[in-house]
Amino acid sequence: MYRILIVEDDNRISKQLKKHLEKWGYEIECIVNFENILPQFISFAPQMVLLDIGLPFYNGYYWCGEIRKISQVPVVFISSAADNMNIVMAMNMGGDDFIVKPFDLEVLLAKVQAVLRRTYCVKAQAAVMEHGGVILNLADMSLLYEGKRLDLSKNEFRILQLLYEHAGCAVSRESIMKRLWDNECFVDENTLTVNMNRLRKKLEKVGIENFILTKKGIGYQLSNE
Repeated sequence: MYRILIVEDDNRISKQLKKHLEKWGYEIECIVNFENILPQFISFAPQMVLLDIGLPFYNGYYWCGEIRKISQVPVVFISSAADNMNIVMAMNMGGDDFIVKPFDLEVLLAKVQAVLRRTYCVKAQAAVMEHGGVILNLADMSLLYEGKRLDLSKNEFRILQLLYEHAGCAVSRESIMKRLWDNECFVDENTLTVNMNRLRKKLEKVGIENFILTKKGIGYQLSNE
Protein backbone atom coordinates (compact mmCIF):
# COMPACT_ATOMS: atom_id res chain seq x y z
CA MET A 1 0.00 0.00 0.00
CA TYR A 2 1.05 3.60 -0.49
CA ARG A 3 3.32 5.48 1.93
CA ILE A 4 2.14 8.95 3.01
CA LEU A 5 4.23 11.50 4.92
CA ILE A 6 2.27 13.95 7.09
CA VAL A 7 3.90 17.35 7.69
CA GLU A 8 1.52 18.93 10.19
CA ASP A 9 2.49 21.01 13.24
CA ASP A 10 -0.81 20.39 15.09
CA ASN A 11 -0.20 17.08 16.86
CA ARG A 12 -3.93 16.48 17.30
CA ILE A 13 -4.58 16.78 13.56
CA SER A 14 -1.55 14.67 12.56
CA LYS A 15 -2.62 11.88 14.95
CA GLN A 16 -6.17 12.05 13.61
CA LEU A 17 -4.96 11.83 10.01
CA LYS A 18 -2.56 8.99 10.81
CA LYS A 19 -5.21 6.93 12.55
CA HIS A 20 -7.80 7.40 9.80
CA LEU A 21 -5.46 6.73 6.86
CA GLU A 22 -3.88 3.68 8.53
CA LYS A 23 -7.40 2.29 8.91
CA TRP A 24 -7.55 2.25 5.11
CA GLY A 25 -4.25 0.43 4.80
CA TYR A 26 -1.87 3.32 4.12
CA GLU A 27 1.59 3.39 5.69
CA ILE A 28 1.93 6.69 7.53
CA GLU A 29 4.79 8.67 9.05
CA CYS A 30 4.53 12.06 10.73
CA ILE A 31 7.37 14.58 10.65
CA VAL A 32 9.06 15.00 14.02
CA ASN A 33 11.87 17.43 13.13
CA PHE A 34 10.37 20.52 11.49
CA GLU A 35 13.73 22.27 11.29
CA ASN A 36 14.84 19.84 8.57
CA ILE A 37 12.25 17.48 7.09
CA LEU A 38 14.34 16.22 4.15
CA PRO A 39 16.24 13.44 5.99
CA GLN A 40 12.97 11.85 7.13
CA PHE A 41 11.44 12.40 3.68
CA ILE A 42 14.38 10.65 2.00
CA SER A 43 14.44 7.80 4.53
CA PHE A 44 10.70 7.11 4.33
CA ALA A 45 10.48 7.60 0.52
CA PRO A 46 6.76 8.51 0.58
CA GLN A 47 4.46 8.29 -2.42
CA MET A 48 2.49 11.31 -1.21
CA VAL A 49 3.06 14.23 1.16
CA LEU A 50 0.28 15.98 3.13
CA LEU A 51 1.79 19.38 3.87
CA ASP A 52 0.53 22.22 6.06
CA ILE A 53 1.51 25.80 5.17
CA GLY A 54 2.00 27.17 8.70
CA LEU A 55 4.97 25.28 10.15
CA PRO A 56 7.78 26.10 12.63
CA PHE A 57 11.09 27.35 11.20
CA TYR A 58 10.10 27.30 7.49
CA ASN A 59 6.64 27.30 5.94
CA GLY A 60 5.08 24.67 3.70
CA TYR A 61 5.89 26.59 0.52
CA TYR A 62 9.60 26.40 1.34
CA TRP A 63 9.46 22.66 1.98
CA CYS A 64 7.44 21.99 -1.16
CA GLY A 65 10.18 23.77 -3.11
CA GLU A 66 12.88 21.69 -1.39
CA ILE A 67 10.99 18.45 -2.08
CA ARG A 68 10.56 19.41 -5.74
CA LYS A 69 14.35 19.70 -6.11
CA ILE A 70 14.70 15.95 -5.49
CA SER A 71 11.29 14.39 -6.16
CA GLN A 72 8.06 14.65 -8.17
CA VAL A 73 6.02 12.86 -5.48
CA PRO A 74 2.49 14.36 -5.23
CA VAL A 75 2.16 17.06 -2.56
CA VAL A 76 -1.27 17.95 -1.16
CA PHE A 77 -1.45 21.12 0.92
CA ILE A 78 -3.74 21.18 3.97
CA SER A 79 -4.33 24.60 5.48
CA SER A 80 -6.89 26.98 6.95
CA ALA A 81 -5.27 29.76 4.89
CA ALA A 82 -7.66 29.08 2.02
CA ASP A 83 -7.77 32.47 0.28
CA ASN A 84 -7.12 32.56 -3.46
CA MET A 85 -3.57 33.89 -3.06
CA ASN A 86 -2.47 30.95 -0.87
CA ILE A 87 -4.16 28.36 -3.09
CA VAL A 88 -2.55 29.82 -6.23
CA MET A 89 0.84 30.00 -4.52
CA ALA A 90 0.52 26.37 -3.35
CA MET A 91 -0.17 25.22 -6.92
CA ASN A 92 2.63 27.37 -8.33
CA MET A 93 5.10 25.90 -5.84
CA GLY A 94 4.33 22.41 -7.15
CA GLY A 95 1.32 21.35 -5.11
CA ASP A 96 -1.08 18.81 -6.62
CA ASP A 97 -4.18 19.71 -4.58
CA PHE A 98 -5.33 21.90 -1.68
CA ILE A 99 -7.52 20.74 1.22
CA VAL A 100 -9.08 23.40 3.43
CA LYS A 101 -9.15 23.10 7.23
CA PRO A 102 -11.32 22.17 8.97
CA PHE A 103 -11.94 19.17 6.74
CA ASP A 104 -14.09 16.06 6.83
CA LEU A 105 -11.89 12.95 7.07
CA GLU A 106 -13.88 11.13 4.40
CA VAL A 107 -13.53 14.06 1.99
CA LEU A 108 -9.79 14.16 2.66
CA LEU A 109 -9.56 10.40 2.07
CA ALA A 110 -11.39 10.76 -1.25
CA LYS A 111 -9.01 13.51 -2.37
CA VAL A 112 -5.96 11.49 -1.31
CA GLN A 113 -7.24 8.47 -3.24
CA ALA A 114 -7.96 10.62 -6.31
CA VAL A 115 -4.45 12.09 -6.39
CA LEU A 116 -2.85 8.67 -5.88
CA ARG A 117 -5.06 7.22 -8.61
CA ARG A 118 -4.08 9.98 -11.07
CA THR A 119 -0.41 9.61 -10.23
CA TYR A 120 0.09 5.88 -9.96
CA CYS A 121 -2.88 3.94 -11.40
CA VAL A 122 -1.41 3.50 -14.89
CA LYS A 123 1.71 1.87 -13.49
CA ALA A 124 -0.21 -0.09 -10.88
CA GLN A 125 -2.57 -1.63 -13.42
CA ALA A 126 0.07 -2.39 -16.03
CA ALA A 127 1.77 -5.76 -16.22
CA VAL A 128 4.97 -4.00 -17.23
CA MET A 129 6.83 -0.82 -16.29
CA GLU A 130 9.06 1.06 -18.74
CA HIS A 131 11.92 3.50 -18.26
CA GLY A 132 14.45 4.59 -20.85
CA GLY A 133 13.44 1.81 -23.21
CA VAL A 134 14.03 -0.85 -20.54
CA ILE A 135 10.85 -2.84 -19.81
CA LEU A 136 10.35 -4.47 -16.41
CA ASN A 137 7.88 -7.36 -16.56
CA LEU A 138 6.05 -7.57 -13.22
CA ALA A 139 4.51 -10.94 -14.01
CA ASP A 140 7.67 -13.01 -14.48
CA MET A 141 10.44 -10.82 -12.93
CA SER A 142 12.29 -10.23 -16.19
CA LEU A 143 13.70 -7.30 -18.18
CA LEU A 144 13.34 -6.75 -21.91
CA TYR A 145 15.76 -4.45 -23.74
CA GLU A 146 16.19 -4.17 -27.52
CA GLY A 147 14.78 -7.64 -27.98
CA LYS A 148 17.00 -9.20 -25.30
CA ARG A 149 15.42 -10.81 -22.24
CA LEU A 150 17.08 -10.86 -18.83
CA ASP A 151 15.78 -13.00 -15.96
CA LEU A 152 16.13 -11.40 -12.53
CA SER A 153 16.60 -12.82 -9.07
CA LYS A 154 14.04 -11.89 -6.40
CA ASN A 155 16.31 -9.22 -4.90
CA GLU A 156 17.26 -7.80 -8.31
CA PHE A 157 13.60 -7.55 -9.24
CA ARG A 158 12.67 -5.85 -5.94
CA ILE A 159 15.45 -3.30 -6.33
CA LEU A 160 14.40 -2.40 -9.86
CA GLN A 161 10.69 -2.35 -9.05
CA LEU A 162 11.30 0.15 -6.23
CA LEU A 163 13.48 2.34 -8.47
CA TYR A 164 10.87 2.21 -11.26
CA GLU A 165 8.13 3.19 -8.79
CA HIS A 166 10.18 6.29 -7.91
CA ALA A 167 11.57 7.06 -11.38
CA GLY A 168 12.76 10.65 -11.45
CA CYS A 169 13.83 10.78 -7.81
CA ALA A 170 16.37 9.15 -5.54
CA VAL A 171 15.50 6.21 -3.30
CA SER A 172 17.36 5.92 0.00
CA ARG A 173 19.49 2.90 0.85
CA GLU A 174 17.31 2.40 3.93
CA SER A 175 14.15 2.15 1.82
CA ILE A 176 15.75 -0.39 -0.52
CA MET A 177 17.03 -2.49 2.38
CA LYS A 178 13.57 -2.43 3.95
CA ARG A 179 12.01 -3.64 0.67
CA LEU A 180 14.59 -6.43 0.34
CA TRP A 181 14.86 -7.71 3.87
CA ASP A 182 11.66 -6.52 5.57
CA ASN A 183 12.30 -6.44 9.32
CA GLU A 184 15.87 -7.71 9.27
CA CYS A 185 17.25 -4.63 11.02
CA PHE A 186 20.83 -5.84 11.33
CA VAL A 187 21.65 -6.62 7.69
CA ASP A 188 25.11 -5.26 6.82
CA GLU A 189 24.84 -2.28 4.44
CA ASN A 190 27.62 -3.85 2.36
CA THR A 191 25.12 -6.57 1.44
CA LEU A 192 23.07 -3.99 -0.47
CA THR A 193 26.21 -2.70 -2.21
CA VAL A 194 27.06 -6.26 -3.30
CA ASN A 195 23.51 -6.79 -4.63
CA MET A 196 23.58 -3.47 -6.48
CA ASN A 197 26.98 -4.14 -8.08
CA ARG A 198 25.83 -7.60 -9.18
CA LEU A 199 22.68 -6.13 -10.73
CA ARG A 200 24.63 -3.43 -12.59
CA LYS A 201 27.01 -6.00 -14.08
CA LYS A 202 24.05 -8.13 -15.14
CA LEU A 203 22.46 -5.14 -16.88
CA GLU A 204 25.71 -4.25 -18.64
CA LYS A 205 25.90 -7.74 -20.17
CA VAL A 206 22.79 -6.95 -22.27
CA GLY A 207 23.92 -3.41 -23.09
CA ILE A 208 22.08 -1.51 -20.32
CA GLU A 209 24.87 0.77 -19.04
CA ASN A 210 24.76 3.54 -16.44
CA PHE A 211 21.09 2.76 -15.81
CA ILE A 212 21.29 2.91 -12.00
CA LEU A 213 22.96 6.04 -10.63
CA THR A 214 24.46 6.42 -7.17
CA LYS A 215 23.25 9.58 -5.43
CA LYS A 216 25.94 10.34 -2.88
CA GLY A 217 24.64 10.55 0.67
CA ILE A 218 21.13 9.51 -0.41
CA GLY A 219 20.90 6.21 -2.30
CA TYR A 220 20.16 5.27 -5.90
CA GLN A 221 18.15 6.57 -8.84
CA LEU A 222 17.34 5.48 -12.39
CA SER A 223 19.13 7.44 -15.10
CA ASN A 224 17.01 10.09 -16.82
CA GLU A 225 18.76 9.57 -20.16
